[in-house]
Amino acid sequence: MHNEFMMGNQAIAMAAIAAGVNLVSGYPGTPSSEVLETVAKKRLDNCYVEWSVNEKSAMEVAAGAAYTGARTMVTMKQVGLNVASDPLMSLEYIGVKGGMVVLVADDPGPISSQTEQDTRTFAIYSKLPCFDPSSVEEAYQMVIDAFDYSEKYHTPVFLRPTTRVCHAYQSVLIRDEEEYHLNSIEGFVKDSKKWVIFPRLSNINHRLIEERNDELSTVFSSYSANKIINKDSQKLKAIAASGICYSYVLDVLEEIKTEEIAVLKVSTPFPFPYDLTRDFLKNHDEVLCFEELDPVIERALDHQCGIEGISCKVRGKLTKDSIRSGEYSIDLVREKIYNYLGLELKEDKASVNPPELPVRPPVLCAGCPHRASFYAVKQAMKGKKTIYCGDIGCYTLGNAMPLDMVDTCLCMGAGLGIAQGVNHIEPDTVCFAFVGDSTFFASAITGVVNAVYNQADMTLIVLDNSTTAMTGHQPHPGTGRTMMGDIVNKISIEAVLKGIGVEVVKTVDPLDYELAVDTVKEVANLPGVKAIIFKSPCIAIVKPNEPYKVCQGDCINCKRCINEIGCPAIFIDNGKVTIDNSLCTGCGLCSKICPVTAIRKAGEA
Repeated sequence: MHNEFMMGNQAIAMAAIAAGVNLVSGYPGTPSSEVLETVAKKRLDNCYVEWSVNEKSAMEVAAGAAYTGARTMVTMKQVGLNVASDPLMSLEYIGVKGGMVVLVADDPGPISSQTEQDTRTFAIYSKLPCFDPSSVEEAYQMVIDAFDYSEKYHTPVFLRPTTRVCHAYQSVLIRDEEEYHLNSIEGFVKDSKKWVIFPRLSNINHRLIEERNDELSTVFSSYSANKIINKDSQKLKAIAASGICYSYVLDVLEEIKTEEIAVLKVSTPFPFPYDLTRDFLKNHDEVLCFEELDPVIERALDHQCGIEGISCKVRGKLTKDSIRSGEYSIDLVREKIYNYLGLELKEDKASVNPPELPVRPPVLCAGCPHRASFYAVKQAMKGKKTIYCGDIGCYTLGNAMPLDMVDTCLCMGAGLGIAQGVNHIEPDTVCFAFVGDSTFFASAITGVVNAVYNQADMTLIVLDNSTTAMTGHQPHPGTGRTMMGDIVNKISIEAVLKGIGVEVVKTVDPLDYELAVDTVKEVANLPGVKAIIFKSPCIAIVKPNEPYKVCQGDCINCKRCINEIGCPAIFIDNGKVTIDNSLCTGCGLCSKICPVTAIRKAGEA
């Protein structure tokens, strides 16, 4: 064993390797992405790693490997669990042979997500065991424990870290390579009565699942990560906490040195450790719960009080004694605990009325080809009744002014269906759906099939920047490389579209402004389903071109370059339009819309 200072996601990955993981599959999504990437860098020769085309595929690949007796992990963020839920719900009834950990990173806030859904609630819904780490160090140990429990009980197991655990850093005691688990893989053994899901099998296994979870509730009551701090406290008020909130609670109680408050730590929210919590509830009159996001612990404790006739008042989200959305901070926890205990919270004069932070709304990067794509469509469709259906990715930022080119955004791939739905009701509306190249493969292909089959009238815009930019530039089927480092044939988006039956597919560089505008005008006027692929690499994966400069002698200060495209490299300095050459990538879009050609390459100015 040795200590290493590492990020939470790195610790989770190193623990999976130490636990003898044989296959890791997933789909990138902040805050989970670094787990699979770290495994790919640090894996042993007997471990296969892939970025799957989406979370559903990742879940099925991991399940297949687990059927053989291999240890597997599948990684995603909380919204990805929605995509993976179809195979997962059935997999719960089928079970696994090798240990299988489903790593789902939740995002209270949300900081980088569409929703704040709580995987602990999904664990209850799906009847799957769930581990909820409160620190980086605990996440490391819980991964190893989760594999052991999964293998022993033949079930997938959730690990649910939140953003503050995934991206925190801590010194962690990790295993040396000679201490790694050596997994013996039996191989897949044919048995249709076990591996083929039928109603009779599901009925039998459902009963077994309930019995297993009853047993796990008892087992988890003795699990070391579930515990009571200050167990002998005579105070009538106590606290229950989980995840990062538990760490915040301990920090605050450290400040209150005269108060010995009993604290219940719940690290397995499902199955709930009722044997551990029974005497805890009996020993106190009130318990205040701290947890993100749903009242999972609060409901379980309240349920236990009701079922067992325990007269303890459980307080939290349901009683409006704690926040019901968003993430906790240590300041929020401090305020709630001081109020709960009737203590005076002295204000830190240094923190009173801090200066307001400058507003920094997220925008497309300087030189981003998506800006040129959006602008070309906007100019081509001037004066027409349109709807621009967006999607999840960098290009969601096309909603910002002055582009204002995202009218709807629901979830990955949904823009295609929404555009079709609007068109069927409002046939006079010119309907566009924007989707990125990675998202196209992940969740848009079926939408195109639906559009062609049901004779929709819409234009698909594929924003192909040759990477999965939003989550850290991971490869996808169109990039020609895999996470294992193999160079493979690129899957052509154009060929896929034509194979589906889209007869008009045009590929154009969005930075070729006039051609891009003309292409949109031509294609959008055609009937049926048609597509334009705007192909230009993300500025983060290519070297920048020569920057542009504003020739002040020619500039008429009309500010069209600022008011129409909103590039962060263009700004006003002493009343004059100026380009920051440290940000400019030389895309040249601004020069093509300047009415007096006052913007030229720096070497030509």
